[in-house]
Amino acid sequence: MNDSRISRRHFFYGTLLAGAVPAVGFGSVPSLKALGYRSPNEKLNIASIGAGGKAASDIRACAETENIVALCDVDDQRAAPMYKRFEQAPKYKDFRVMLDKEDKNVDALIVTIPDFMHATAATWAMERGKHVYVQKPLARTPWECRELAQSAAKYGVATQMGNQGYSNEGTRQCAEMIWSGEIGNVTEVHAWTNRPVWPQGLPDLPSPTPERATLDWNLWLGIADNRPYSDKYAPFAWRGFYDFGCGDLGDMACHILGAPNMALRLGSPSSVECLKKEGDSKYYFPSKSVIRFDFPQRGDMPAVKVFWYSAMEEQPDIPGVPKGEILGDLPRNKRGNLDQTMAPHDPRIIGGIFTPAFFEPAPAHAEEPERPRRRPAPNDPNAKLDAMVGARIAHGSNGSLFVGDKGLITTGTYGEYTRLIPVEKMRDYKFPPEFLTRSPGHYRDWIRACKGGDPACSNFSVAASFAEWITLGALSTRFEGKLEWDSVNLRVTNRPEANEYLSPTFRKGWTIS
Repeated sequence: MNDSRISRRHFFYGTLLAGAVPAVGFGSVPSLKALGYRSPNEKLNIASIGAGGKAASDIRACAETENIVALCDVDDQRAAPMYKRFEQAPKYKDFRVMLDKEDKNVDALIVTIPDFMHATAATWAMERGKHVYVQKPLARTPWECRELAQSAAKYGVATQMGNQGYSNEGTRQCAEMIWSGEIGNVTEVHAWTNRPVWPQGLPDLPSPTPERATLDWNLWLGIADNRPYSDKYAPFAWRGFYDFGCGDLGDMACHILGAPNMALRLGSPSSVECLKKEGDSKYYFPSKSVIRFDFPQRGDMPAVKVFWYSAMEEQPDIPGVPKGEILGDLPRNKRGNLDQTMAPHDPRIIGGIFTPAFFEPAPAHAEEPERPRRRPAPNDPNAKLDAMVGARIAHGSNGSLFVGDKGLITTGTYGEYTRLIPVEKMRDYKFPPEFLTRSPGHYRDWIRACKGGDPACSNFSVAASFAEWITLGALSTRFEGKLEWDSVNLRVTNRPEANEYLSPTFRKGWTIS
């Protein structure tokens, strides 16, 4: 890029971007070449803490270009497909043992386990100089999020949070549209999800059930206090418990709110409040809630209110939105798959953006054929649960809407389908010049950073502050009324009793410094 092009872009965006993008791109950590430059053509040796469930797709994505050299999972049954695929890789149940025994063989680690164990596993890995990829929402508490950012900077490793939307083209286009002044000053964001699709809002803890032979329950509990096993905790419903997850916010907010976080440079909120909730519980997140975050003025950007709606079977009815407009994700057919006339590979939608062809009459198409379903592992006791969860995830609505004083923009779950509202405005729309660098792909972004390239777009210097206010939102569901937030000192100023939930307690043998 030559100097004249840089000058034109900075002139175009004016002073709005002052301080918005760090000098090295989305990251702000020092050059990773200090760790020893690794050729982009040389493969990384990657281990994974977690091998079943979501971890399987993370492993498969990294295995396309890199070596998978060790696997760890507390549940042999859930991990069986990955264990079979990588038969030569050593297998472990305790990641602490794996880190010690495989230290010289491993360059980087995937951490895809329940939220409450993210920070401990990732910190132990970073202390050994390992690069880490950690699933969203990065950690369960605000304190852990901040600790992860500090550890990443201290040990100089490459990091990435698993919020794919930060790598999405539509997310960057959304930011550039807003920075160019397309919809004026944004003062409200509305974001919504169909989660939870697991139990929340129940009055009592689940009754104990017999432990499964394939699962090491003590290792699954990790830092958490000991308690009897129940199949209502693992392998999936842990997300709904205060002790283990972050509810619907932890599952989807780091995706859906990624575009608002990037485009509006949100930083830290001044307050958060759970406005409404159904299914109030001592142990579970609410079955349904509405949460409001208030962010102060940021440079030339005005103060903004961000609303989060959970358990949305349909998109929310927001005043000012033309009736019949599709916000967020696109319509699905009766099997829950995206309608083929509007699917991501439809030539009328490029990069999640509606081309002029979209406004022509829709082409005739046959009913979408049934797609082959993934076969569960033999004798998998959770196969029925997986099928039920998959069906519930396929329905409902996810998306975000930016409200500016000159117009509206909406995006889908991962920043895709970015468009002005009403969508007719996209017919002849010309996008502003590209200012932000484009991602080579979510996992490749991290892999490139591990090999000495630019920091990944959702590295911990970016992701930790984002995840910190997401976890604060999850905390707000425990209380009535507004929580005033002092980000500098990491404390709630008006409700001292809330501060005991800002960090976890640790069982002996699992602490992080």
